[in-house]
Amino acid sequence: MPIPHSNANSNNQRTMGNGSGIPTPSNSIGRRLAIALGDPAGIGAEVVLKALAHPLPAGLEPVLVGCRRWLESSHAALRQCCEGPLRDPASLEIVDLPLEEPVQPGQSGPAAGAASFAWLEAAVGLVQRGDCRALVTAPIAKASWHAAGHHYPGQTERLAELTGSDGAAMLFTARAPTGSWRLNTMLATTHIPLAAVPGLLNADLLARKLNLLLAFCRRFNPEPHLVVAALNPHAGEAGSLGHEERDWLEGCLEAWRTCHPGVRLDGPRPPDSCWLDAAAAWRGQGQGPDGYLAQYHDQGLIPVKLLAFDAAVNTTLGLPFLRTSPDHGTGFDIAGQGIARPLSMAAAIETAWELG
Repeated sequence: MPIPHSNANSNNQRTMGNGSGIPTPSNSIGRRLAIALGDPAGIGAEVVLKALAHPLPAGLEPVLVGCRRWLESSHAALRQCCEGPLRDPASLEIVDLPLEEPVQPGQSGPAAGAASFAWLEAAVGLVQRGDCRALVTAPIAKASWHAAGHHYPGQTERLAELTGSDGAAMLFTARAPTGSWRLNTMLATTHIPLAAVPGLLNADLLARKLNLLLAFCRRFNPEPHLVVAALNPHAGEAGSLGHEERDWLEGCLEAWRTCHPGVRLDGPRPPDSCWLDAAAAWRGQGQGPDGYLAQYHDQGLIPVKLLAFDAAVNTTLGLPFLRTSPDHGTGFDIAGQGIARPLSMAAAIETAWELG
């Protein structure tokens, strides 16, 4: 059954808006988190309502950005098939930006892409104007953005453009099930084809990413241990399996070490064994490195998702504010069925609150 759209803002007194789609300022900035609801055909509404149904950190006030009528209809439909608790949208503050067309669960397209794009921009505006302290985003579909005429590789790149941040970086963080150790993995390159990775990597880029990773890890340890993955198998095997390590990566890391004498930096480490210490630490067997730098998307995300799929949080660094997102996609194949797991969204909300 299609999720209904709306052509007018709700009159509910908790809806923020003035009829123009431009949110109005509010008080209580330090307690509020903006949550953009992502692709309306996906599981964004479900995981947000499930996450918010559980106890939140004391004082946290979520502000949802999406279509109120769609959210209410989603809530009503999920109540029929969902075993776990759901937060009632009537109890939430919502920036109401109505859908222009009906959207069916699991069937995204231009209308859904246009909505998720607009919701992200409005949520960013809340944080930029000081109405909220940090941003949490539900997953979007890049193909639907493209179908709507918004040609970005992902939300990270659009956030960088909206904030004028040339050095935005993608980091995935997850607290281990036991103890206080965190798995922190930053990506040197993000949403690009694998064939394009070597041409984009260079010493300046790696140094900038390492600086951001260092600053993040110092939140938890003033003298962090960082590890950099090599690009090639066996770290290039002295040039026989790739020349990037020999030509510039080893020298780049040595220069960075010289500038940061108090930091332990290992690498370039062979990628196939780079995260073994992290796997042991995740199981409670010792303390792993404080941060990893991966050269490309799947190199970093495969170990993160194997170890911490439900706990990892996508964190954007290098922006004027903190942005977090769950470490999963839109879940079109299970949308509307009430079976989506909210753990990663709950972690994203808690991380934005803790670190924002």
